[in-house]
Amino acid sequence: PAGHITSMEELAAYLTPVFGSGSNTVILFLQDKLSKDDFTLFGGVFGNKQESVFRNLEAALQSASSSVNFPALEWTGESAIPTLLQQKLGAAPLLVDPDTLSHLSLNTSISNLLIINLPYGCDSLKSCKEVLSSNDEIIGKVLSSLKAKDVSYTAVYTGLQPSQAISMSSSLNQHVGRTLLQASAADDKEPIIFNNTAGLPCIMLWAQSLSIQPPSPQKPINLPIENATTNGSMCNNTNYQIYFYLLNARNLVRIFFLENVLFTMSQRFYPVSARNWFTLDSVQMQVRSSGQTASFVGSHGIYAPAEYSFHCQSVGDALLVPVNSTQWRLDFFDFQIQGFGLANGTNFSYASDCASFFTAGIWMGLITSLLMLLIFVYGLHMIMQLNTMDRFDDPKGPSISVPQSD
Repeated sequence: PAGHITSMEELAAYLTPVFGSGSNTVILFLQDKLSKDDFTLFGGVFGNKQESVFRNLEAALQSASSSVNFPALEWTGESAIPTLLQQKLGAAPLLVDPDTLSHLSLNTSISNLLIINLPYGCDSLKSCKEVLSSNDEIIGKVLSSLKAKDVSYTAVYTGLQPSQAISMSSSLNQHVGRTLLQASAADDKEPIIFNNTAGLPCIMLWAQSLSIQPPSPQKPINLPIENATTNGSMCNNTNYQIYFYLLNARNLVRIFFLENVLFTMSQRFYPVSARNWFTLDSVQMQVRSSGQTASFVGSHGIYAPAEYSFHCQSVGDALLVPVNSTQWRLDFFDFQIQGFGLANGTNFSYASDCASFFTAGIWMGLITSLLMLLIFVYGLHMIMQLNTMDRFDDPKGPSISVPQSD
């Protein structure tokens, strides 16, 4: 059937009754490359049979007592088909030149395996259509020679390898539906995880990179959050502390050496919302070269329900407020943290994002649209209040006099 890929085991099961008891003569036309697309392109399948390059092959199929077609065959190697036929026939293969086949004497009392190699190539000098047409002429010449000798034969036409590379990846695990065409993204880095005494994760932190601005007038230095350790971290029911040490900071930073970064988190119960919320109370950065400790307060902007995680595309001065007028600056890119309610194992829970749903631009658009709607409604109301005159002056009757008094 179309679309089915025949395995080598299925092919062997098909050939077993064909090559039953007795002797058989098999002609194997082994082309360098062959795929069903070659028949679609050059076989005249769209009604233009006069342009088909497989005329001799089609005539042989129509005149044969039986034939079978395998649209797609499992390709396990170039020698798979000759080896399989050799095992089924129990005969050594014989490489034959089409021009000398008429002079070859065949012993039909034993099985014979004749192999005829056919070229396949497309270049500027000779197109694929011309090559396949030439191969079809060779097939017709060989089959006519065997008919002239009155030799019963079985012919096989296949290739050493496919001419068209087809992806065989299974579609069972692939997304079915419309998707955006985009370059495949690189594998995401694993988050920094600290486990409690029971071996379960209690703190998870992930960031694409960390930007550090030294106090001196220098450019910010970007450090990737990787190869980090969490020695000295702790967690309990209400307070979490996570240290992470950037092992590659010494190689990337030449002016100063970053010792560690400490995150302190806590959770509290708020009766108004009737739920626990966690806050990132402080972030401390210790510098090895000067022994300084830069502190930042994050509780004003970094918070979320205890069972959620917190995510923000950029965590800088707006969320990490410096303490004691420190001149150091920290900025995390694509930052996400969770310290409580890690029910998903090593996966973050639903993220509470720092970007609110109604941003300043959305509010400006809503207010402007509402103002224009009010103006439209007021104007429509004024138009609907216009009244036409219900009394007019009759020229045949007495005129309407309007007395005027001083």
